[in-house]
Amino acid sequence: MRRFAFIAPLAASLALGSIAIAQPTGAQPTGAPTVNVTLGEDLQEESEKLGQREVALQVAELTETVQQTLASRGALQGATINLVLTDLKPNRPTFQQAIDRPGLSLIDSLSIGGATIEGEVITAQGQTLPVKFDRYSTSIADVFGYSTWHDAERAYDRLARNLAAGRYVTR
Repeated sequence: MRRFAFIAPLAASLALGSIAIAQPTGAQPTGAPTVNVTLGEDLQEESEKLGQREVALQVAELTETVQQTLASRGALQGATINLVLTDLKPNRPTFQQAIDRPGLSLIDSLSIGGATIEGEVITAQGQTLPVKFDRYSTSIADVFGYSTWHDAERAYDRLARNLAAGRYVTR
């Protein structure tokens, strides 16, 4: 009887796990918003100084954050969201910046970071709404994150929450 008491919950959890594995993980629910992120002209030029790989990862991070937040809240169903990352500032030096300026420390050097994002939301009904958002630390004392892109990632999260709440222009 003790074996059955151990095996029954184990079997149930394995069965539920196999159901979750059988479902496609990257599939978006029907009507989920489409998010497109591009770089602004100034940031394209700046990306060589920041590191093109780092900037590409930030584009992917912004896309994923907005998609996940909108999907989890069921907001902007069927909409197309076109965002332009116009400015990006790291809190700590990127690898490319550390290579270009050997005096910078990846651990000890700290800066005010953040991001500026503009674009548009095209609703399922065809209405076009402008998007403008920026978020930067106001002083070096406000920087408390330990990652290179902490403030930029906070900006992405706040933008996504604002979009889900219907606030498209915040400055």
